[in-house]
Formats: sequence, C-alpha cells, structure tokens
Amino acid sequence: MSQNPQSIDVPSSCSSESDTNERAETENGTIYSHDSGYENEMCCPASPITVPSSRPRLASSTNRRQRTTSTSQNTIRPNEAIIRCNQRTIYTAGRPPWYNTMGQQVEPFVIGICGGSASGKTTVAQKIIESLDVPWVTLLSMDCFYKILNDKQHEAAERNEYNFDHPDAFDFELMVDVIKKLKEGRKVEVPVYNFVTHAREPHTKTMYGANVIIFEGILTFHSAEVLEMLDMKIFVDTDADIRLARRLKRDISQRGRDLEGVLKQYSTMVKPSYSNYIAPTMQHADIIVPRGGENIVAIQLIVQHVNTQLQLRGFKVRETLAHSEMQHLPMPNSLYLLPETPQIKGLHTFIRNANTSRDEFIFYSNRLIRLVIEYALSLMPFKNVSVETPQGISYEGKRMSSTKICGVSILRAGETMEQAVSEVCKNIRIGKILIQTNQQTGEPELYYLRLPKDMKDYRVILMDATVATGAAAIMAIRVLLDHDVPEENILLVSLLMAEIGVHSIAYAFPKVQIVTSALDPEINDKFYVIPGIGNFGDRYYGTEPNTEYS
Repeated sequence: MSQNPQSIDVPSSCSSESDTNERAETENGTIYSHDSGYENEMCCPASPITVPSSRPRLASSTNRRQRTTSTSQNTIRPNEAIIRCNQRTIYTAGRPPWYNTMGQQVEPFVIGICGGSASGKTTVAQKIIESLDVPWVTLLSMDCFYKILNDKQHEAAERNEYNFDHPDAFDFELMVDVIKKLKEGRKVEVPVYNFVTHAREPHTKTMYGANVIIFEGILTFHSAEVLEMLDMKIFVDTDADIRLARRLKRDISQRGRDLEGVLKQYSTMVKPSYSNYIAPTMQHADIIVPRGGENIVAIQLIVQHVNTQLQLRGFKVRETLAHSEMQHLPMPNSLYLLPETPQIKGLHTFIRNANTSRDEFIFYSNRLIRLVIEYALSLMPFKNVSVETPQGISYEGKRMSSTKICGVSILRAGETMEQAVSEVCKNIRIGKILIQTNQQTGEPELYYLRLPKDMKDYRVILMDATVATGAAAIMAIRVLLDHDVPEENILLVSLLMAEIGVHSIAYAFPKVQIVTSALDPEINDKFYVIPGIGNFGDRYYGTEPNTEYS
C-alpha cells in the first residue's frame, strides 16, 4: 500500500494504454487517469464533484483536503473530482472507509431535504457539506428519477402541459432501490435527466454510498419507504415569490423556456402541486429551515447534530486495527503459509537485506512471487479427469474446476505480482484497485478500480506484496464484496504479512483464504512490518525516497 498519494509515481499499467502515460496535476496533487473505453472496466469514482471546504487553506506545503461529494447533478464545476475529457476519466479524490474493523458496512447517516421548486434545497445541501467534518458525502437528487415519457406525454411536456411536480411523474420504485443500495455502500447507476429534451440521457452516473448521504427533491417525503430510510428530515421553507423568481431565471436561462411557458406551467401545475403534495409533507420534517441557504444558524445546528451521530458510529479503521490485541490469538485456519524450506528462507534473505541491489531485489522477489502464486493455485477447487498419454495409457489426473479466474492487484505493490499470475494462468483477466493513505487522517482511501463487469462470476486472486495492519486488504475485499463476489471465492496472496494483519482480515472475512510466504510478529508506529522488507513498491520500482522505516 502506498504511503503518499501526493508524490508517488504510479506504474504505467495504472494509466491509459494509449501513447500518453502522463500525470496531470491539480491543486489537490497527483491525479490518475485511464482509458474509459476499456470494455470490461468498472470505475469507482472518488466522486463526481468536490465541494471546497469553507475553511481557509493552511499555509503549509500540504494542502488541506477538500470536501468530497458524490452527486447526481449533471452540472460541471471547475473543481470536479472526476474529470472526463477525450474519453479519459481522471480521479482526484479518494473514498475513505465505509465499513468498520470487522469489514461490515457502517450505517451511513441519511439526510432528506424537501421543499418547493427553486426553494434552495441544493444550496442547503451544499452548505451542509461544506461545514461537515466528513471527507466523503453522497448527494443524490430526486430530479434523476423522472419517468421516461411516452410520445403523448412528451408532446404535452413540449407545450408545458405535463406536470413534473406531480408524484406520478417520478419513478419511486427505482428511487427506493437506489437509496437502499447507497445505504449498503454498493455501486449504483443513477439516471441522468435532461430538462431540455425531457428525456433520460443514454449514459448514467456511477455513485457509491458514503458516510453521509443527502437526498434532496420536491417530494422527498412523499414515499413512506423513503421516509423510513431517512435519519434526518429537513424542509426548506422559502417565500413563494422568491421561488417563482428563481424558477423564471433558471428555466429561461438554463432550460431554454420562454417567459409565457414558465408562468403557465407555474400557475397551472407547479403552484397547485406545492399546495396539494409538497407543503403537506412538512409535517414529517424534523427541522424546518426558513430562507434556505441564508439561514446559517439552522445549518450550523444541523451540522453539529450530524457530526455527533457520525462520532457515535465511528469510521476509524487503521489505528483501531494497529492497536488490536488479536495478535495474541492462534493463527486462523484460513491462513496458508508456505513451508519454510531453505529455498524460501534464502529468497527472503535476499529481499529483506537493505543492501541488496535493485536488480537482485527484483529477481529474487519475482522468484518468490511465482512460488506464492503457484501455492495459491493449489487451493483452488479441482476435479478428477482422465486423459490418454502418448503411449495410449489412461492417466487419472486433476483439472481446475473453474476457468473463470481473475487476478486483482492492489496498486501499486500488488502490481508486481501480475506477471507471475499471468504466466501460470493462461489468458487470466487482471483487475486493479488503487488504495492510498490519507496523510491527515491516516486512513486508507480508494482512488481507482477497474474490474470485469461480470466480476461476481469469478474466483479472485487478490494480490498485495505486503500486509501490515490489513487496512488496505480489508478495503479491497470490501470492494469485491460490494461487486457481489462471494467471500469464499476470494483468495488473498502476499509475500509478507504481519500477524496482526492476518488476524484482522480473518476476523472480518473468515471465508477468505490467505496465502503468504512469511509472517512477521509486529508493526511499528509508521505501520511498517517488523523486521519487514521496507516499502516493497519503492524498492521494486526504484522510487525509494530517503525514508527511515524504523
């Protein structure tokens, strides 16, 4: 697992396979890119939008992290955490843990914001996000769930005679399904609605759950199923004249409507719908916010309550794992340790030696990696087969039961194991997960992933060169589980593991098989394995800084 997301050089296979393997720079630091045309990839966006923190920037060499939100809005802002250009996707922010030390999903805090059209719901949501002491927030808009119109309804919409403020205009079944999956921390595809054409776009927005989920819309409180999922319900109460003025400006300048059409739609549909369907739901609100985003006192009270709830739920992972007492327990049955032969001991002597040259380090590491991968494959299910030898004699042998095997490397050290798994598994598919440490929180963060679309059907060899606390491995396993890979189909392989890391992973995921060539007894306060290898990725790729590992 990489230790510094700002300065590390990512190997070329993490980047696009085109002729440009450049690294772009933003004010947040290094960002990573890949070719979005790869047909079998799933992209984990850190998030589509980054909302800047309202706090002043610290006058140090390390910039303060910006608040990150995953949003369904189809607007483009200059400080987006996902940048798409020339069919390339670039991620600039990381997703922090969404689970506890047992690998289980931590219940996110879900906020529902309701109010009339143009009442300032999105502004209130953004004000809350800016003030929260939370690195990851998902913002979902109800506007994404307008139903697909038939020809007759589409013609009515063109004449401003279709009521988009009526409950029947929304796909509540899809809406409930998406919110449920976001609460579970799973990947969802959210429709993108085009208000100019009154139709859904052919593409969707990929979103994930988060520590805080904000769902805003005119009828947020209409569905009983949605209400049950909300931890806090906010109603934005704005004067009708202000709402009308905002709607006129928005619909004319952004959606290509004319003044007469907007006024007609407002008087015949928007205003009656507010009185009949939206205003009555105010009774469900926990908090009513007059004047919308201008009400700083109300927003501060909301933020204070949310932060208190998040502290009670807890999202800290690495520090908790590092100070766990589980290392005193017997090794779990899910651990498979290569026999300590003189050959294995000799290879470890070379790669653990701080004076070993880089060429020799790579050579002996590759030999050891090959042995670990071969040993891991012996744990796969096999079936009996009978073949005929060239001498015409029948031979009773074995053949691997499954042909669908996928190697997934935890970048960047895990990428060193891809060559070995490709050499022993013909035509194996390779996925990638980039996890790095946030230097301010000390927590692992998910920056990038590329997995086959039918990932759930594969047996997965998850590769990381070293495992210390197990925080990165737990995050990677959690990603695979969120993509519906059965836990028993995951096999984690590593050259070296700390005992505490093995216990943490086995405790969280007892069905995951763990394979390594050596166990070390402890980790230091910098989360390096002791006695250890040092930073494996830096030594392998020749990017070693002047760093002390002790």
